[in-house]
Amino acid sequence: MTSVKLGPGATVGIIGGGQLGKMMAQSALRMGYKVAVLDPSADAPASATGHTFIHADFSDMDALKSLCEMSDVITYEFENINAEILHTLVGDYYVPQGAETVLTLQNRETEKQAVKNSGAAIVPYEKVESLDAIRAFIEEYSTPVIVKTATGGYDGKGQYLIESESELDSVEIPFEKSDFVVEKYIELEREVSLTVARSVGGQVVYFPLQENLHKDQILYRTIVPSRVDYTAQAQKETEKIMEALHFVGAFTVEFFVAKDGSLYVNEIAPRPHNSGHYSIEACNISQFDAHILSILDHEMPEVYLHQNAVMMNLLGADLDRLDEELFTHADWNVHIYGKTDRKPARKMGHVTVLTDDLEHTLSALGRDFVKETE
Repeated sequence: MTSVKLGPGATVGIIGGGQLGKMMAQSALRMGYKVAVLDPSADAPASATGHTFIHADFSDMDALKSLCEMSDVITYEFENINAEILHTLVGDYYVPQGAETVLTLQNRETEKQAVKNSGAAIVPYEKVESLDAIRAFIEEYSTPVIVKTATGGYDGKGQYLIESESELDSVEIPFEKSDFVVEKYIELEREVSLTVARSVGGQVVYFPLQENLHKDQILYRTIVPSRVDYTAQAQKETEKIMEALHFVGAFTVEFFVAKDGSLYVNEIAPRPHNSGHYSIEACNISQFDAHILSILDHEMPEVYLHQNAVMMNLLGADLDRLDEELFTHADWNVHIYGKTDRKPARKMGHVTVLTDDLEHTLSALGRDFVKETE
């Protein structure tokens, strides 16, 4: 792709006005760029963060073209964009991230096949269309297994953990409504993720390896740097993926770490990721800064960590419990996204704490947040 270097005053168009779009916009504004955002929610977090807000559905081609017409470069905060629409936008406007990679990663089956083809390690999986197909997979790989919807699933939605073959007699999986994959459920030593930014011109910068803890399939906590260092392995696997797939902007590769220390690619987010939010305070540039710099093809500095960090997600239930004390902790860097509809499991914000003593900080946060169940 031909590089288009845009100076301050140019307009960055963002498809999606959630918290990621808001934080992208904040980085672009700080650098002197104008921002235009499109989102179907009138009160989306990014609706007031920028110069222009278009209230329209993501399937509204006319509205998307309006966004593109007023923008010098287009990016997106989420990957589930209609394929036909995305191809049209990429063909007619400047969308450095392109279409093929995000469309590949929209579907778990095509994502896993692409990762497998790159030579990176993945957990055994198969596409399944019936309970009998799951039984055949169990015969080869044994239980437990996890069945996941191929499209649209996030934060644990559309996932079914099968711990014994007998559970298939009672589980209800809507094969008629969606495609599914089944994969071997491995016993984990931990989960880690690697956030990377790649510019239009091919410059690559890596953020520190992040150690993640999920609860109910939702990211609960991120520790940086990971307390066990798998950086070399993670970067090697990521390089294989970058050789096979086109990436521009910030993206994150999530890994499972097995008990024997082997890394397996779990998922790839082709945009800034929840586990990279700590970088706003903890690094010399944030993942959002790196995203804006890379889509504009500006030089990025080597990323370094100012101080170790712990990032805790704030779900609706956490805000219900912590509302009155959020700003009573001087060491808490509090981010509230501005979502008006508070739900117990909805991501409403996050807290980042910089620390020279990770274990002490983890203990203190464990007393304020939901008790650890590791």
